[in-house]
Amino acid sequence: MIQSMTGYGKSVIQLPSKKITVEIKSLNSKNLDLNARVPSSYREKELDMRNILAKSLVRGKVDFNLFVEITGEATNTEVNETVVKQYIKQLAKVVDGDPVELLKMAIRMPDALKTERDEIDEEEFAAILKAIGEALVGITAYRTDEGKVLEDDFLQRIENIAVLLNQVIEMDGERIDNVRERLRKAVSELTETVDENRFEQELIYYLEKYDITEEKVRLKNHLDYFTETIQSNDSNGKKLGFISQEIGREINTIGSKANFAPMQQLVVQMKDELEKIKEQALNVL
Repeated sequence: MIQSMTGYGKSVIQLPSKKITVEIKSLNSKNLDLNARVPSSYREKELDMRNILAKSLVRGKVDFNLFVEITGEATNTEVNETVVKQYIKQLAKVVDGDPVELLKMAIRMPDALKTERDEIDEEEFAAILKAIGEALVGITAYRTDEGKVLEDDFLQRIENIAVLLNQVIEMDGERIDNVRERLRKAVSELTETVDENRFEQELIYYLEKYDITEEKVRLKNHLDYFTETIQSNDSNGKKLGFISQEIGREINTIGSKANFAPMQQLVVQMKDELEKIKEQALNVL
């Protein structure tokens, strides 16, 4: 079962005096690109949180947001009375105003408020870890659901390529006859006499150059391998991308050897299906 790199998870935990909200969003990326927004008072624990996220999410462009909202009476922000009084005193020298208005101006000035940094409470941090765990469960479920949609799309497009390949196989005999006939017609229009034995030898050599038997077999094997891989436990986007490259190589070779318009049209359709597979594989974990 594959997983998408696109996902979203959220968890909210209410403590007696604080509400903790964790949001995790991820998009596709070649590697893990983790952007964390954490309140300054929790910076010392940021590395621990990053390690938990990295271990679970593996790859993707991840945005992690931790919000801590004080809902009770407790607060560690206080008015810096000494500074505010000095501001009011200085402002009174500049303008005549109501003391309340002066206070409103002073409270907006730098250092008017001071925040006492408390030590992180272990019980509170345990609640944060719990919220992160719940959000990870949510984003993993989201990624799994998206992965199922991708898997169904992959299997359908691989089946479409397989159907087109069968049409190529059925058409191959007609293609060879067509090439042989075109060569004979070209030779018959020559005014010079042609050695029939030499002509047959050259014809065989020419047709061997356009033989696609090996390409048909390899393409079939690659399609089967893609299907097996996507349904295995070790399936991942990079591996599917490598197999897609091999599929593309065989399709391109068939197209270059075809020398037959109806077959080349089938090759174009196969390339179209494969291109969509490659685009979607970039979003697989």
